Amino acid sequence: MKRYEEIIKVIERRAKQGELTAGSKLPSIRALSQEFNCSRNTIIKAYQELESRHLIYTVPKSGYYLVGDYPLLHDDFNKGAKIDFFSAGPDRSGMPYQDFKHCLNQAIELYKEDMFMYSEVQGLHSLRDTLARHLRDLQVFVPPGRIFVVSGSQQALHLLVKLPFPNGKTNICVEQPTHNSFIESLKLEKATAYGIEVTSSGIDFDRLEHLFKQHEIKFFYITSRFHNPTGYSYSNSEKKRIVELAQKYDVYIVEDDYMGDLEFRLKQDPIFAHDPSGRVIYTKSFSKVLLPGLRLGLTVLPEAMKKHFSLAKYASDLHTPVLTQGALEIYLKSGMYDAHIKNMREIYKEKSAILQQACEDYLPSSVTYSRSLSGFYITIFLPASLKANQLINDLSRENVFVGNAENMFLPEFKKDHILRLSVSHVEKEKIPAGVQKIADGIRRLSCEKK
Repeated sequence: MKRYEEIIKVIERRAKQGELTAGSKLPSIRALSQEFNCSRNTIIKAYQELESRHLIYTVPKSGYYLVGDYPLLHDDFNKGAKIDFFSAGPDRSGMPYQDFKHCLNQAIELYKEDMFMYSEVQGLHSLRDTLARHLRDLQVFVPPGRIFVVSGSQQALHLLVKLPFPNGKTNICVEQPTHNSFIESLKLEKATAYGIEVTSSGIDFDRLEHLFKQHEIKFFYITSRFHNPTGYSYSNSEKKRIVELAQKYDVYIVEDDYMGDLEFRLKQDPIFAHDPSGRVIYTKSFSKVLLPGLRLGLTVLPEAMKKHFSLAKYASDLHTPVLTQGALEIYLKSGMYDAHIKNMREIYKEKSAILQQACEDYLPSSVTYSRSLSGFYITIFLPASLKANQLINDLSRENVFVGNAENMFLPEFKKDHILRLSVSHVEKEKIPAGVQKIADGIRRLSCEKK
């Protein structure tokens, strides 16, 4: 190891141990050269290397400063003891930090003038061109003019809840369960919502037709692939049937294809691809497969809705940040995104298979669970006499963390005996042991109830 690299290690260790904190001024070049008995050039080399990694920054005529806090040394130890089925962000081990850092740095150079002014409400035109090409691979063929770049797909969903629709209707149909943030949007906007249950065999089409016919539904919100929390994916015939009913009763469909990139089955297209009438509003997020902190997504709108949506988005946040838009554009154009998705698809496919097998091997016969071919989530249905919260608390004391699906229901559908498991953060080697602990916890609670 070279001398300047040894000095870098010492500085990093001091930061991790808390001797240096965010914004702390580092020792002067002269002071460090005396401490390590080396030339000033060696210290300058060490500082330049740390600056190139964006770990320190320089203030002219003042010195060098630490950018942010380093993670505490015991974090890695705690992570090793934890079995995390709760967290729903993407698998950190597969995240392209370095690649995306290059894209961000390029975007700063490419769009440095744009960052001094307000951008287009609809999103950078160059990014929308790139997204239109990207969407073709998902069988979504649209011009850039119908694409809106949004600050995460949840922003689009929230705006759609409160916007008027061309059909003049006001009520919303939603899968039950569905993700909590959409439930919160419904509450906040005081929207009237009607639920349709998602089971292991899909939805009841007679019930769906009844809702469309009787309740003035403006749109049906549906996650067509890798449903949260059940993991269910609709077949092509089911997608076509949904479109037929929507056309028959003048209902729009808001399709959330947040993990469509993970699809590995051939000819499994989104609902949008089955809709010749233009009543499917397609939304897509990059949060679950890239970096959630980017808050980037897109929505494809009918021409008749663009004006209202544009005004609502402008009132919400003016526009999505230019820097992250530019970085995503570079990342997509370079081919890095395609390579990353191929890797993530395999990671989740493998983890999902391990989880399914572990459920089959260890869960008691009194328990049912959903089956997902590849995705983030499954649900475990406890016996009705057991409460999910009690089991979750018991498991947390054993460092096993799982989710409660209770807050993913409309009030009239609410259930308190369903666990949600995500495979995104848990190491694949820990999945069987984690499921075994869940099974042991279920048996223990069941015995206590007798």
